[in-house]
Amino acid sequence: MLGVLKKLLPDSNERQIKKYMKIADQVEQFSDEIQQLSDDELKQKTVEFRKRCQDGEDLDDLLPEAFAVVREASSRVLKMRHFYVQLIGGIVLHNGDIAEMKTGEGKTLVSTLPAYLNALSGKGVHIVTVNDYLAKRDREWVGQIFEFLGLTVGLNLPDMSPEAKRQAYQADITYGTNNEFGFDYLRDNMVLYPEQLTQRELHYAIVDEVDSILIDEARTPLIISGQANKATDLYYTADRVVRRLKEDDDYTIDLKTKQVALTEEGVKKVEKFMNVDNLYDMKAITLNHHVQQALKAHVLMKRDQDYVVNDEGVVIVDEFTGRLMQGRRYSDGLHQAIEAKEGLQVQHESMTLATITLQNYFRLYKKLSGMTGTAKTEEEEFRKIYNMDVLVIPTNREMVRKDLTDSLYRTEEEKFHAVVEEIVKCHQTGQPVLVGTVSIENSERLSRMLKRKGIKHQVLNAKNHEREAEIISNAGQKGTVTIATNMAGRGTDIVLGEEVEELGGLHIIGTERHESRRIDNQLRGRAGRQGDPGSSQFFLSLSDDLMRRFGDNLQKAWDRLANLGLEEGEPIDGTFFTKAVENAQKKVEANNFDTRRWVLQYDDVMNQQREVIYKQRREVLTNDSQQETVFNMVKMAIERIVRAHTADDLNEEWELDAIIDYVEANILPEGRIDESDLEDLEPNEMIDFIYEQATEYYEEKREELTEERLQEFSKVVILRTVDRKWMDHIDAMEHLRQGIHLRAYGQDNPLREYQFEGFAMFEKMTEEIQEEIVKYIFKSVVSDEDEFEHEEVAVNPVASSPEWDEPQATAQPEQEAKKVPIRRGEKIGRNQPCPCGSGKKYKNCCQRKEQAAK
Repeated sequence: MLGVLKKLLPDSNERQIKKYMKIADQVEQFSDEIQQLSDDELKQKTVEFRKRCQDGEDLDDLLPEAFAVVREASSRVLKMRHFYVQLIGGIVLHNGDIAEMKTGEGKTLVSTLPAYLNALSGKGVHIVTVNDYLAKRDREWVGQIFEFLGLTVGLNLPDMSPEAKRQAYQADITYGTNNEFGFDYLRDNMVLYPEQLTQRELHYAIVDEVDSILIDEARTPLIISGQANKATDLYYTADRVVRRLKEDDDYTIDLKTKQVALTEEGVKKVEKFMNVDNLYDMKAITLNHHVQQALKAHVLMKRDQDYVVNDEGVVIVDEFTGRLMQGRRYSDGLHQAIEAKEGLQVQHESMTLATITLQNYFRLYKKLSGMTGTAKTEEEEFRKIYNMDVLVIPTNREMVRKDLTDSLYRTEEEKFHAVVEEIVKCHQTGQPVLVGTVSIENSERLSRMLKRKGIKHQVLNAKNHEREAEIISNAGQKGTVTIATNMAGRGTDIVLGEEVEELGGLHIIGTERHESRRIDNQLRGRAGRQGDPGSSQFFLSLSDDLMRRFGDNLQKAWDRLANLGLEEGEPIDGTFFTKAVENAQKKVEANNFDTRRWVLQYDDVMNQQREVIYKQRREVLTNDSQQETVFNMVKMAIERIVRAHTADDLNEEWELDAIIDYVEANILPEGRIDESDLEDLEPNEMIDFIYEQATEYYEEKREELTEERLQEFSKVVILRTVDRKWMDHIDAMEHLRQGIHLRAYGQDNPLREYQFEGFAMFEKMTEEIQEEIVKYIFKSVVSDEDEFEHEEVAVNPVASSPEWDEPQATAQPEQEAKKVPIRRGEKIGRNQPCPCGSGKKYKNCCQRKEQAAK
């Protein structure tokens, strides 16, 4: 066996394959012993393996015996026994690499070996296919092996309910498509309660057609978007409210931190105008947010300084360069608030709720492996991006397909006439033909030409893709002519009909070279399965896309040959032209790899931020107590405001009134602390004093609300705030990315600038999350009857994007409003006129006297 295999293996593979062959030999040694077992004894092996795994035995040690058990189970259930080379393929997959196996070598059966072995750990295995049809087929077909051995098998489809998905993911082995696995990951990072999660930890994935998913679709973004059900008229309403508010009386401004906050009096005015009982009630979150943004738009954002208004609407001014930042928009609804302020039409907010590329999703798995018929040409990319090697698995039987040299024609018309003549020649003998085209247009053009010749044929393209499996499976029958786009037929073998072997097997005709050699090899690979005879040949013209881009030398060589008497319609055959085409393909592949790697560097910035947010979000979701999280946020918020207003060395320059204003607007009730409490303290002491007051007030809220309800309320506030801020951040980062390339004109590195600015935006978002959470938890008044419910995200099966029903505040109270507790006893606001009649504000008059007397 070894001598035969060595002849078939590329040199780069030989050492690793020889190592794996030793393991495959160990599997063979178990065969006789395993074959003697009864069905019940064979099934009991799963129980034994799991026990050994739980006792600490490594999966690598279990591999030979476990593979032998799967092999025997397959023989009994499917009447199919894994070939020796399939054992090698299974070992490659178990080790987290890519197995390149020719068409017809049984990749689906190979996947059962590592799937069973890794499922023994109880952490779940995902088998990823390119479409739902293959996921269903494989689950029903080879899933029988797993069920026979006592494992559970799940199927994950787009139209399933969340509960059905949870059951599918709880199975030992789950089949599904790349898109659906990715969307479920995103949806799981939008839920408010742990019981709404569907996926478990991403443990191990086996990706079928791995080159298609991880290379061709690598940068495809999975986007969950929602209906923008935020009414734009709420921005106009909030704008009208804010115009009635007065500085000092209704709001305070902190220019150092660029913050504006409502006073107690301001809150009352807003509540009265909007006809709501409590601006900090959970039902009024959206309304409160709109008012805060309107306040920022009026007080902090200056026209012709921070932005200009022109024919394009509100355009941001770069604070560093003074240049207009076309296409950029302020996030978090601030841009819409400015539009309302300026009397312009308010544009709908971005509603991208979550997004991730397939490239980044699959890198989340602890172990990733894949299989395909064509991956070796992309080995460098797989290794650098996914840390996976590509190993070419020898065929079970020697490949005897004849790959003929390309035929090159001057014009496209000459090429297609030659293709038709080749089809007619094969059809006359009965040899089946599969013709690959690069476009629907060319497939239909060829079909019309064959109809004129009276040749019966089948056409497979995007217009009739639902018949793909049927058409491709019949393509090996005698006399059959099939026209298909180059990518058609993935995952389906073409079995030769009677008498076809004697006619030379299936003949493959390519009508154009793809820019990737991998796609050409996929087309060739439809013939020659399991030692079957077959042949392939490409027909090209100088007007093909690839030829036009890289065929200058070919055109010159053709002209020289034409001068030597080459006739019209006569092709050029030869290794020189085939080599020239392959060199052109290598150039394109290298360019595409560089592009994907460059884009990945941009994606990685967002991906790192996503991982931080999702990790912290998951911790909040699964922890019963949020007290530590809230206290940390309070401490950081206090530190920021104190440092900002005590930065000067001279004590008399410290802005203690600004610190008090912030604390009263965001954390403590008015009058809880005053300037005299802070006058003799150093900054660190101020932080500790305010923090101590905050913790005491938190304890009071705990007594009012009970521990359980306070923690539930805190969890909902944290998750909703994080989700909303993260959505806006996604939008802001996308706008930044779209315009960052312009920095190159200023001799700046766009990627580095994107990293720097993206980090700064993330830091700012984190601070805003902390401050908003602190404000809602400390300033909200929650009744005993309030419910913090959240419905599961509803999936739109067509667009694969759920609709997000964010809680909407309304200016009108409900008919049967729930009981809302009355505020604490009415107190005189610090900024209200002093009741003594002095004309001064209360904080500068009697309040100061009262505090001095204490």
